[in-house]
Amino acid sequence: MASSSILIPPILTRRNLLLSSTIATVSPPPPPKPPSPDITITDRVFLDFSLCPTYFRSDPSATLSSTTPCSDSTPLGRVVLGLYGRHVPITVSTFKRMCTSSSTSYKNTPVHKIFPGQYFLAGRQGGGRRDTAEVGYSLRDLPRNTDVVNSKAFLLPHARAGVVSLCLSENDDDDDTRLDPDYRNVEFLITTGPGPCPQLDGGNIVFGTVLEGLDVVTSISSIPTYKPSENIKQFNDFAEFLGDERAQNARSLWNRPLKTIYISGCGELKVTNPSLSPTLP
Repeated sequence: MASSSILIPPILTRRNLLLSSTIATVSPPPPPKPPSPDITITDRVFLDFSLCPTYFRSDPSATLSSTTPCSDSTPLGRVVLGLYGRHVPITVSTFKRMCTSSSTSYKNTPVHKIFPGQYFLAGRQGGGRRDTAEVGYSLRDLPRNTDVVNSKAFLLPHARAGVVSLCLSENDDDDDTRLDPDYRNVEFLITTGPGPCPQLDGGNIVFGTVLEGLDVVTSISSIPTYKPSENIKQFNDFAEFLGDERAQNARSLWNRPLKTIYISGCGELKVTNPSLSPTLP
């Protein structure tokens, strides 16, 4: 008769129970947090904004001085920006050059879109590059911005009013312009508040903050804009679904200010000692 083996269950002791519970609760330590972006203000620039009540241009990318300068402009005020040159050095260097260069700059370029309660867009150069050979040549002299392929450049949020950001996801240069190998993106946005703009996070590069003139930013955000009716929006959506390129062209007019606001002057203000931003973005 074959003998059968009997399995004897292990004896559970208090020590075994403590060891098993300790092993079960021990988890690997969390990965170290990446270092916070260095938002030391290394450079300061100013933008003077003006309102031209009697001049409206159909091409939002052309400069006022290219054909008809505004002779009866009303100053809106000066905005002083602090730039994070250690965080995104190439973006800051390019922006500073666009504020100080004599050959091509932000001077006389319009604020071409306003999203009330969120932000406004300015500095659009794309279309104008095709119109003026001198402008195109000058933009080609700008370095290629490798900040746009650095994931750390996108870490800062658009958490409050006065955040200055390089437009990438919100850039509205046409496709033909952006496919040009000599294309340089210099369009920027400034958040106007009162709340944050989380939809901009991760797709645009924050490179500075408003130090003075937030009231000017607020006044710009209150300028009336073109808003299409619901019927026009639905028709536009249907045209886009059918692949009609005119739908995108029509949409480029949405949120255009009904009065011409433009950058009437810009330049650099020297920083003696780099400092941290007084209010973090």
